[in-house]
Amino acid sequence: MSASAPGALRADARLNRERILQAARELVREPGELKLNAVAKACGIGQGTLYRHFPTREDLLSEVYRHEVGELVAAAPHLLETLPPLDALAAWFDRVAAYARIKRDVFAAVEAATWRDLAAHSLGPIGDAVELLLVAGRAAGTVRPDAEARDVIVLISWLSRLDDAELDARGPRLLSILVDGLRAATM
Repeated sequence: MSASAPGALRADARLNRERILQAARELVREPGELKLNAVAKACGIGQGTLYRHFPTREDLLSEVYRHEVGELVAAAPHLLETLPPLDALAAWFDRVAAYARIKRDVFAAVEAATWRDLAAHSLGPIGDAVELLLVAGRAAGTVRPDAEARDVIVLISWLSRLDDAELDARGPRLLSILVDGLRAATM
């Protein structure tokens, strides 16, 4: 286990790591590229401390990505507990759209990782969350039986290509069209 792995850290180092990640999650929502010196300043630590935990900007963005993906994945079962399956899928899409808005470079990391998983014939954690929602919808008879998680991932990949204005203008309608396309045909 590396020295920067959370389980291997002293309490003060673990606290610094958590502060770094919290600051990065907040700063990544701001316009422009995430700067490591801004992260260090925001959490009141020296740059050396930041670099001990995250030697590169990509390392830090990867950890922010893992956190954000974890929240997206965890949302799927929670949404299924509180909403009918097709509504849960639509609400999950809204979260994906909000995540796309947070920061293009982090979303690009999500997309790149997802495509790597797909290329390796694995759905990865996002695909698993989509599949959970689709399975529930198919079981309820509200999602078409031929819909696959890979289909959904390919269709939502456009989110990373829209700027905020277009995401505001088109996002809800496009996601609604996608949900309608996933809806099981009624006889």
